Amino acid sequence: MITSPHNEQLKTIRKLQAKRHRERTGLFAAEGEDLVDAAAAAGWSPEAVLRSAVAGVTPPERGTPHTYVEPELLDAVSSLGSGTRAIGVYRQRFSRPGGSLSVYLDGVGDPGNVGAVIRAAHALCDGPVVLGPGCADPYSPKAVRASMGSVFARPPAQAAFNELSGARVALDPAASATLADVEPAPPLVLCLGAEREGLRPEVLKAANACARIPVRADGPESLGVAAAAAIALYEAATRMAAS
Repeated sequence: MITSPHNEQLKTIRKLQAKRHRERTGLFAAEGEDLVDAAAAAGWSPEAVLRSAVAGVTPPERGTPHTYVEPELLDAVSSLGSGTRAIGVYRQRFSRPGGSLSVYLDGVGDPGNVGAVIRAAHALCDGPVVLGPGCADPYSPKAVRASMGSVFARPPAQAAFNELSGARVALDPAASATLADVEPAPPLVLCLGAEREGLRPEVLKAANACARIPVRADGPESLGVAAAAAIALYEAATRMAAS
């Protein structure tokens, strides 16, 4: 039982909220029993699991490295405002780009958006989310939480745009063609940029095609990147399945 706020495992979890410490150690923390369970379901072995010593907590499976912690101490190192009942520490993993359908993100700096796109890709395509320059850390607390466990089932990849193979379709609100005009022949990579800036000019120029998601004339100029990714992936996946 951990009863001191100066415990080294608690200090490690607190430090993992900072990107520089995640990069230096190659570790990250996942907060919440749902994420710890998702990691186990995906076959990830934790470096450690800290659990709140409260009544009613389900004991972990035999063989799982775990330590019980006084609840207020675990809450103190949590990045969640409401506290947590479990925090797992894991070693980061990255996939290789590939699959018949995948997503490339360029300059998406909001970790919540990165995590949400990882979740959408896990649900709708067989390839990973490929992170390009300027993207948020997919293993930051906010990104891991937004992925709802999909970061364990489908770890992201990292690559430059020119390293991608297959047809690269850039989503651009200003494009004349729509997604319906694009032939969904695999391997297909849907490329999205940050919500305000969009894709960099050099990415738009190098893409095999540019397309937009049609929106109502009286609607917003564009969609959020996570919503756009989910819609585009559904459109492409549905047409691929029908062809």
